[in-house]
Amino acid sequence: QVQLVESGGGLVQPGGSLRLSCAASAGFIMYRMGWYRQPPGKARELVATISSGDSTNYADSVKGRFTISRDNAKRTVYLQMNSLKPEDTAIYYCYYKRLSTSTEYWGQGTQVTVSS
Repeated sequence: QVQLVESGGGLVQPGGSLRLSCAASAGFIMYRMGWYRQPPGKARELVATISSGDSTNYADSVKGRFTISRDNAKRTVYLQMNSLKPEDTAIYYCYYKRLSTSTEYWGQGTQVTVSS
């Protein structure tokens, strides 16, 4: 079982920045970890993920603005979000997938609100 603890959400003005963090209670050798989000009234969608092999993928809507990174020693993944827009407003969920078994884990979610 992997528990995920998120932090870093909040209220920010358009054009501002936030950094989200997600720490995993345990880890596996081969995994993919990252972030999804659910805007108000919409379905959950991919934001960005990074694998144990350092491959990354991003939603087109955040490319060039968001950067995902990880610290293996801390079992933590970070999402640096720059040039935030009102449409980035959502609950952001941390995601962890154990690749050998395809088992998925989700965090509780952290609210990001972009508004003036």
